[in-house]
Amino acid sequence: MAINATIHKVSLNIADIDRHYYQNHELTIAQHPSETDFRFMIRLSAFIVNASERLCFTKGLGNHEEPELWQKNPTDEIELWIDLGQPDAKRIRKACSHANKVIIYTYHERKAKVWWEQQQKNLQRFNNLSVWHIHAEGVDLLMKRSMQLQCTIQEGTLYLSDETYNIPITLGKF
Repeated sequence: MAINATIHKVSLNIADIDRHYYQNHELTIAQHPSETDFRFMIRLSAFIVNASERLCFTKGLGNHEEPELWQKNPTDEIELWIDLGQPDAKRIRKACSHANKVIIYTYHERKAKVWWEQQQKNLQRFNNLSVWHIHAEGVDLLMKRSMQLQCTIQEGTLYLSDETYNIPITLGKF
């Protein structure tokens, strides 16, 4: 018997001072049965950093043909492809050939450093690729089935909070 995804409702208020983006998003996001709360919140953080009216979550872990998030233009071309973790070279090559811009967010520091050391030389040939590491210790404390979150982004740091916690999240470029 297959285990179903957990559905989360997220009311998200974003004040991105760096990009001058101020918006409320009402999101319904599925959490794959194998996805940890920490990874789910990393995925949500990737959405926040790149938030726009057209950015959306895909089937993610449930579909290897799609990224975690993408933004398409009105003619269905992929403007932005976002993946998490340490994708293999074949997936990165596919992403870079299908999208105008590709961003990979890593999140387990030790694993990410090893992956980066192995992949760095091969990845430099992709002009439309950037790789970032998300430092988000404690972000899973915000995890609930229904979340009301506020996020302020200033000078490259996200401050993600609910009624109890205020978690700073930083990004480091590889």
